[in-house]
Amino acid sequence: MSKTFDRFAAVAFLAIGGLFMLESLRISKSAYGSAVGPNVFPFLLGLVLALLSIKLLLETLRYDVANTSRRELQYKKFFVILISSILYAMLLEHVGYIITTFLFLIIGFQTIQRGDIWKSIIISACFSFGVYVVYVKLLQGTLPSWPVWFS
Repeated sequence: MSKTFDRFAAVAFLAIGGLFMLESLRISKSAYGSAVGPNVFPFLLGLVLALLSIKLLLETLRYDVANTSRRELQYKKFFVILISSILYAMLLEHVGYIITTFLFLIIGFQTIQRGDIWKSIIISACFSFGVYVVYVKLLQGTLPSWPVWFS
């Protein structure tokens, strides 16, 4: 990308991350049947977004202007990821976290870099099941696990 675009994106995402953290403080701190409140996840997402934005902003200071080359924009990959993200959000409650996250990650990995499908399957399965176990069993949070028609 260009130095100007990256700086603009870093500042915009830093503002969005700050708003996420600020607004998550307004959410109630307790949830029925959960030790982890509904305010924790949005706050952590905002924090990660803000930290990554700061990192990008600092990296733009070290850009070498002479070596920047123009790359072709990859619209097809962008729209595949966008559509799969929308479907992921729509199907999460109906199909469950584990299955939708598994499928979303496989689509994402294969969209970004084709090949080695088994590696994508293993990583997607370990991540989706691992996050579910850590969040639901260890932290006693709630996630839609399996669809009703599956169990």
